[in-house]
Amino acid sequence: MYQALYRKYRPQTFDDVSGQMAVTQTLKTQLQTGHLSHAYLFTGSRGTGKTSCAKILAKAVNCENPQDGNPCNCCAACRAIDSGSCMDVLEIDAASNNGVDNVRDLRDDAIYTPSQVKMRVYIIDEVHMLSISAFNALLKIIEEPPEHLLFILATTELHKVPATILSRCQRFSFRRISQEDIAARLQYVAYQENIDLDDGAARVLARLADGGMRDGLSLLDQCASATTGELSAERVYACLGIAGEQKCAELLGYIADRQSGKAMALFDRLYTEGKDLGAMLDELACLIRDLMILKTAGGQGLTMLSGVATEQEAGDLAKRFASGELVRMMQQIQQTLSGFTRSGNRRVDAELCILSLCQPELSLDAESLNARLTRLEDQIKSGSFVSAPVMQVQAPKMPVEEDEEYPPMPDDADAPPLPEEEIPTQTPVGFWADLATAVRRELKPPVSGFFAPTPNAPIQGVLQGNQVILRCTNQFTMEMVDKPAVLELVARKASAQLGRPVTAKAVDKTAIPENNAKMDQLLSFGRAHSDIIKIKE
Repeated sequence: MYQALYRKYRPQTFDDVSGQMAVTQTLKTQLQTGHLSHAYLFTGSRGTGKTSCAKILAKAVNCENPQDGNPCNCCAACRAIDSGSCMDVLEIDAASNNGVDNVRDLRDDAIYTPSQVKMRVYIIDEVHMLSISAFNALLKIIEEPPEHLLFILATTELHKVPATILSRCQRFSFRRISQEDIAARLQYVAYQENIDLDDGAARVLARLADGGMRDGLSLLDQCASATTGELSAERVYACLGIAGEQKCAELLGYIADRQSGKAMALFDRLYTEGKDLGAMLDELACLIRDLMILKTAGGQGLTMLSGVATEQEAGDLAKRFASGELVRMMQQIQQTLSGFTRSGNRRVDAELCILSLCQPELSLDAESLNARLTRLEDQIKSGSFVSAPVMQVQAPKMPVEEDEEYPPMPDDADAPPLPEEEIPTQTPVGFWADLATAVRRELKPPVSGFFAPTPNAPIQGVLQGNQVILRCTNQFTMEMVDKPAVLELVARKASAQLGRPVTAKAVDKTAIPENNAKMDQLLSFGRAHSDIIKIKE
């Protein structure tokens, strides 16, 4: 039967444990000098060797022929512990045996001397899952155990272990294994299993393992079984459904250039190829994190890079972003990833995230405004900021006859008085919407319902000179509003709005077809010219 690689290549001695030199050397020294504790607490993240070291320690204290603190793995005691047939070395899962009754049974059995080996060893994995009552029942025997008894506790969440337990144990903290150590171990396992593992693929697997050797071996096992021939980085990306550093760098380049169209097209292509949305955004977040490290720490941050992109690529991308932008982008991606668990459409959420990264002006929150200001400040400091030219429209010049004299200047004493200002004929922007709202407040139903600031209202008002034309959609509407009180109210409100006296008149739009074309032109002209253009004289 096939055995998983992380089980097949589990360390059998302290020297085989990767990346935990401080822990293994201390345990070996204690075994050699005989200064063993009665209780140990191994803490650290997953896949760092806690349970493996616990089993090695259990074999080492019972080994008949120890070698420099390591078990020989050849004697009867070592073989029995490896096979799981030794009744004096028990591995207990606290996640499923977390009650006080389970601990009481353990305490009652622990007082008996071992029958097969020298010491009875209890390995309690995930000890933080024990209940408070179970911890209390375990206190006394951990504090003063029999001479033949050894407790080894392992946990990934140290903060959940009571202080009363911590004070009775020797604590060893297992650190995350470096990418170099994981890659070296993967190369060794691949050589033993006749797997053609590329150096780039080993680095990718080591980065995805996130400090856990077990995760790295599981990923290698998955990728090796899914492909034949050389296992390259591209095949790892295809097998695990991730985009890869080149695609992430390309996507981030489009975001830096504000090319939302190209960014969305690349995202759609990756999604069509079956890339996992969460993995894509996670890779993008890791790359942005690297850029933040380079921005803040400079050359000292090279050792802290996650390895998503090369140092050259990360350095070039870091120059194209401001610090405020990177912070905003990281927060946006984290919010999107946290919402995936309760999202009904993860693709839409991811697309909105990419679009907001490309166009920060779509959001008016403090982070987006700070990102835009920071980018502007960096452009001004670097001298790359260029203001957009102001577009000015020249007024058309009227043809002048040869014998026509130019009018005198206004400050000329002999100049005739200037003509009075002509009454504007163009309807001001928003005139009818404001007028309809003002009239609607003072009228009562049902007449007030005809005045609405919407394009499809029964009445549309147009200003022609000093007269407001109320265009009614039918004869009934015109009869309802063509009353002196209504027209006087419309004229009074329009006069107050324009600052000059005007009158009001109601007409039936359907009854005067000859005026429809001209009125339609006036309405369309008013809607189209919603912006005020300054004309340079």
